[in-house]
Amino acid sequence: MYDVLIIGSGAAGLTLALNLPKNLQVVVLSKDTLTKSNTFYAQGGISAVLDNTDSQEAHIQDTLKAGAGLCHEEAVRFTVEGGKKSIEWLLNKGVAFTQESKQTQTSPSIENLHLTQEGGHSYRRVAHAEDATGKAIQTSLVKQAQQRSNIDLLTHNIVIDLITVRKLGGKGQDRCLGAYVLNHHTNKIESIKARFIILATGGASKVYLYTSNPDGASGDGIAMAWRAGCRVANMEFMQFHPTCLYHPQAKSHLITEAVRGEGGKLLLPNGKRFMPSFDPRAELAPRDIVARAIDHEMKRLGIDSVFLDISHKPAEFIRTRFPNVYESCLKFGYDMTTEPVPVVPAAHYTCGGVVTDLTGQTNINALYCIGEASFTGLHGANRMASNSLLECIVFGKAVSNHIISRQHEVIPQMTIPSWDESRVIDSDEQVVISHNWDEIRRFMWDYVGIVRTTKRLQRAQHRIDLLQQEINDYYSHFRVTKDLIELRNLALVAKLIITSALQRKESRGLHYTLDYPIPDITLEQVDTILDPYLNS
Repeated sequence: MYDVLIIGSGAAGLTLALNLPKNLQVVVLSKDTLTKSNTFYAQGGISAVLDNTDSQEAHIQDTLKAGAGLCHEEAVRFTVEGGKKSIEWLLNKGVAFTQESKQTQTSPSIENLHLTQEGGHSYRRVAHAEDATGKAIQTSLVKQAQQRSNIDLLTHNIVIDLITVRKLGGKGQDRCLGAYVLNHHTNKIESIKARFIILATGGASKVYLYTSNPDGASGDGIAMAWRAGCRVANMEFMQFHPTCLYHPQAKSHLITEAVRGEGGKLLLPNGKRFMPSFDPRAELAPRDIVARAIDHEMKRLGIDSVFLDISHKPAEFIRTRFPNVYESCLKFGYDMTTEPVPVVPAAHYTCGGVVTDLTGQTNINALYCIGEASFTGLHGANRMASNSLLECIVFGKAVSNHIISRQHEVIPQMTIPSWDESRVIDSDEQVVISHNWDEIRRFMWDYVGIVRTTKRLQRAQHRIDLLQQEINDYYSHFRVTKDLIELRNLALVAKLIITSALQRKESRGLHYTLDYPIPDITLEQVDTILDPYLNS
């Protein structure tokens, strides 16, 4: 039995693990390799107030404005106030943030960080490691965790479901006791017991056909939490990144928002800019506005993409500031130093999730949730660029503090039964999984995408209800596989998104519907809370 079970190996989970004392035995589960997470693929950076001309109040107000009236101010303040300490902690862990003057510094320092500006920010406050910040953070934290004797890092282990007192028939207050886990190495299902369990599983953008996320972003933690009895909120707010490289072979190639922050312009095929017609902030407007503007122009003109152009900047600046983006584009035949690059919006970030307080606790005792899988109230109806990595570090530390304060609690002793496979067989119809996966992602893109209508949402609701019946029947009769687990989770998350979107009778932030195009002032500060015991 472990003291702490952390499900997910991204920035949130590893930050928590590294902040726990060495007397606690910790296990971190990754369903793939340790670096296969949304953190690893994050390009832009992490926001924090580090410049004397900037202020925490400005960062707070920028976040509240981007969140379109649905941010929880206490969560925003809590996160922003932890910004500088989070950067200092990451520097201490070896993260090689880009420096302003490399010649005068032998090692990275917080006073010498190069800061960039991204959409929604009124100041340069985004610290970055060239254009691969997530990779720098992930690799540094993994290295640190591998050196800790009290942390077990288990790869290729995917959680099937959480184990709770209520699921085992217990009475009184519900508590999470552990999880059933499919071990890919042995192909066996094991139970892992722990005193405290943390969901750090990332978002659910793989529910859409086009996404910047890796294949594992299937909403596992959100789905598991819902099945266990956790409340979920604001799932209608799925953020679409405005600029992903458009190319048939360019799977999940994001072009960081920092390209626009450094002067990149969005153009129509005829070379004309269009963003100034949609918002006075033009290319630096919040992501929901930019993505909707691109979607509008693509549909209006019947074009496959718009174009992002930074070729007016010096070639050496582009290659130095965006080395990874430059190489990725070049691989697909586009030289961003000399020509515009075709881009389209793609699903990028889940702003809703499992409801928690500022200590990361869910409504089930001993079960916490952090990072993109959680709903803290920080992002509201739209996430401001580079606040997500900050949230991972701040709340990873907050959860560690809360667990430390509870480490001597007495927990209920219950026998956890072994996983029962006596009535299932191996499937000979794997095509059912791939077909259903493809169908969900296509109708979610068509009906529950950037622009919605009630009729489209109702069509999606009808389809997901039928597919869930089919998937649950399949799940009942065949042995579980990684693909089946992810499909089951993906279908449930799709259902939660559709249900949330149908409940919001207005347009706000990332949720835009042609039937209710105007924000409803009576819904200011009103979240879409779903309760599994009321919405079943």
